[in-house]
Amino acid sequence: MNITQRFLGFTLLGAEWVLWLLVVLSCISLAIMIERAWFFLTHNFDGAGVGEQLKKLLRGGKVGEARKLLEGSDCVEAIVINAGLAEVDRGSEAVSEAMLSAKARERLRLDRNLAVLGTLGNNTPFIGLFGTVLGIIKASHDLTGSAGGGAASAAVMAGVFEALVATAIGLLVAIPAVIGFNYFQRRVRATISKVDSLAHLVLSELKGEDQAAAKKPSLSEVK
Repeated sequence: MNITQRFLGFTLLGAEWVLWLLVVLSCISLAIMIERAWFFLTHNFDGAGVGEQLKKLLRGGKVGEARKLLEGSDCVEAIVINAGLAEVDRGSEAVSEAMLSAKARERLRLDRNLAVLGTLGNNTPFIGLFGTVLGIIKASHDLTGSAGGGAASAAVMAGVFEALVATAIGLLVAIPAVIGFNYFQRRVRATISKVDSLAHLVLSELKGEDQAAAKKPSLSEVK
């Protein structure tokens, strides 16, 4: 048996197993979208309001109160800024590096499973097309071996129509996955933008405090 005959034997299984695979992939896609939607819904952060409060507290030198403002929050923005405020005693450079490190860690939490969602959105149409091709090959093989005239041809065409369902289901899985992927990517970018905005605000206030302290005359200079 040559390779063509072996492959023909595989294709004669038809497209039904591909349809079941697409059903499983659609469930995975839906589960990821629900999980990501719940994550962003429960981790909504008022960046503007908190930013104003942080500015007032930091200008007053109340770093401890600024940290308490963010403690207990599981939001990405709060975790990153709090990581920076914990390093205030070591200088603004340490604060900046601490926030960059925390942002890199939290970015993984924001992007969780989005690569899978994007892969499903890009590839499920091809899986559906593969199922359709398998179904058409099987239908063509049945047509070649049938001797029942019109009735056999009608049955074969019915099999072709069933095979086309695989492409339709592939698109049905892909379109919501692509929409969800694009939406959640936009949410990730928006969150990172808020993190950067707050980080720059904190650094500007801390550097301003450092410069003000540097300009104050020392006790020896006053004497």
